[in-house]
Amino acid sequence: MITFILIAVTVLVSWQAFEKRRIFERLVLWPPGVERFHQYDRLLTHGFVHADWMHLLFNMITLYFFGRAVESVFAQLVGQAMFVLFYLSAIVVAILPSYLRHRKDGSYVSLGASGAVSAVLFAFVLVDPWSWIIVFVIPVPAVIYAIAYIGYSYWMDKRGRDSINHNAHLSGAIYGLLFVLLMEPALGLRFLQKLASPSLPSFFG
Repeated sequence: MITFILIAVTVLVSWQAFEKRRIFERLVLWPPGVERFHQYDRLLTHGFVHADWMHLLFNMITLYFFGRAVESVFAQLVGQAMFVLFYLSAIVVAILPSYLRHRKDGSYVSLGASGAVSAVLFAFVLVDPWSWIIVFVIPVPAVIYAIAYIGYSYWMDKRGRDSINHNAHLSGAIYGLLFVLLMEPALGLRFLQKLASPSLPSFFG
């Protein structure tokens, strides 16, 4: 249920931000807002607004598919409330490197749930590395997708030629792994054991 609530709140806030520019401008991460006007809430609220419906849809679909599985693991180990803390803290932690890099840049703006969604995705990979996911209709093991995702995000962040905050993807991914390992260290050993036993999806027989 927590995953569905997070999706619902994000869709509602993003929709309102689409309709009302004043809301959009107040919620996005704008460094001078934090630095000069002490609007520290922007470090969190930017994760609930998106650039457009496609941006929102992509993040929420990813959260829908992986969030439920990760939430279930949290519920079994420490309770669902910890999953809420995990997701909200991931929004903040994932954006911190970008904020610190651009804290003096009045033209810089960042928004979207991508950092937190990356944290959820990599928490899922840690729990079930050989689960098969569909990427552009092609089945790919979660752990292989994770490696490709990290490589692509690092490369694109260094190039810096688009408007996507790839650095937040990287920070979120690392945070997702560390949070889960600190919460339940035994999952690290279990991950290595699963990694040593790759499996094929059922449609391969």
